[in-house]
Amino acid sequence: MKELSRIAGEVRASTTLAVDSLAKQMQAEGLDVIGFGTGEPDFDTPDNIKAAAIKAINDGKTKYTPAAGLVDLRKAIATRLKIDLNTDYDFSQITVASGAKHSVFIALMAILNHGDEVILPAPYWVSYYEMIRMAGGNPLIIEAGEEQHFKITPEQLEKAIGSKTKAIILNNPSNPTGMLYSRSELEDIAEVCRKYDLYVISDEIYYSLVYDDREFVSFASLSDDAFERTIIINGVSKSYAMTGWRIGYAAANQQISKIMANYLSHSTGAPGTMNQFAAIEALSGPQDGVEAMRKVFEVRRNYIVKRINEIPGVSCIVPDGAFYVMMNIKQLIGKTLGGRLIENDDDFAVAFLEAGHVAVVPCSGFGAPGFVRWTYAASMENIREGLNRLEKFLQA
Repeated sequence: MKELSRIAGEVRASTTLAVDSLAKQMQAEGLDVIGFGTGEPDFDTPDNIKAAAIKAINDGKTKYTPAAGLVDLRKAIATRLKIDLNTDYDFSQITVASGAKHSVFIALMAILNHGDEVILPAPYWVSYYEMIRMAGGNPLIIEAGEEQHFKITPEQLEKAIGSKTKAIILNNPSNPTGMLYSRSELEDIAEVCRKYDLYVISDEIYYSLVYDDREFVSFASLSDDAFERTIIINGVSKSYAMTGWRIGYAAANQQISKIMANYLSHSTGAPGTMNQFAAIEALSGPQDGVEAMRKVFEVRRNYIVKRINEIPGVSCIVPDGAFYVMMNIKQLIGKTLGGRLIENDDDFAVAFLEAGHVAVVPCSGFGAPGFVRWTYAASMENIREGLNRLEKFLQA
């Protein structure tokens, strides 16, 4: 048989999904496993959104739509971005895809040529790294440690830029860290991007989940220059508890948007039509559910941070947004837990899952060895029990 694709063969499985898969396998075997792996709100999709999808099906709205998505959905997205982010996009600058993850991939395909470099601040969401490589690019990692709250500086960015550097991916608020860049921090980064003519893929999927009355600032809203060079990535998955509906979108200048739409027309086409009608209702209907969910997440965040920092051997800093906590386990390296020598965060995650029956995500795959990620997109009951099991596991 002839050789298969080298690019495809080098793609690594998602760390997040791998842990979740193992946890679900153990659950299927009858074990009481609590999962803190995937970033998926435990809330149900609001009834008005589900009703909109059902109505669309009953009304026969089950045919193809334009590759870039329904015009009414793209208009609803542009309106929501105007209200929430203070950006001014025409519907023709919006491209709908099968989730925000898909939107990131299409954006990379639209801007990269073979060998182009994309700057990736670490810790980073694991799929960014692989998608850059799948699109023919090379990830250029800038490490931002816990001591700088997992945020890169403009000096770090400028120092990393070379002749092949094409873009930067900025996830704000961040998965896995939950950290939020301030307006002044973004302005400093934007000036470097202007100076070196970098595209900015600004993944803002968690923009509605920000705590402590912090201000969220969209990168595209900073200036006319930032608007032109930014591709906003967003979707309905996190804000409206619609992860399985697979509706993401990108907002960009006309040229990029046209290329992304063309790419979609020859690959997946648009997402399910009834799902698009549900997304119209999500974006245009009542928004009180978004704020109610945010408040619940903030309570959970406060609890999980307090508990982790009370447990000897582990620690965390307070995340500003999203629904993740990075737990520092560096004090545990070299110890034996659950019958396993802990040499790294992967060992810890496996041992904790097998002996403690709790699934967390090792962060080596996020470019942050020595940490594991918890999500508090889980019930308070499960969060309490998971942390109780952590205490017991570390004391054994």
